[in-house]
Amino acid sequence: MVISDEELTELALAADADAPLSDDAVPISEVLGDERELALVPAWLMPPTRATVSARSRRRILVLGLFVLALLAVNAVGLCVTNGYLEIAW
Repeated sequence: MVISDEELTELALAADADAPLSDDAVPISEVLGDERELALVPAWLMPPTRATVSARSRRRILVLGLFVLALLAVNAVGLCVTNGYLEIAW
């Protein structure tokens, strides 16, 4: 079943936005049959996450953690690195 943009626009404009869903309402993914195309976030934009942690990602976490700690240390002693150059903040 293919619904054109014009038909969908016409149905959306004719619908009552405050009306409650009926008891026999079904998701559009069941009507069209392909859930991959109707995902809230497409797979090409946000691929599924991995639950495993490899040595490479542990190394990356360590490097990023050290970088954040270095920025915090620089700011804690009153220096500023906003423009990329280390300078006194006053």
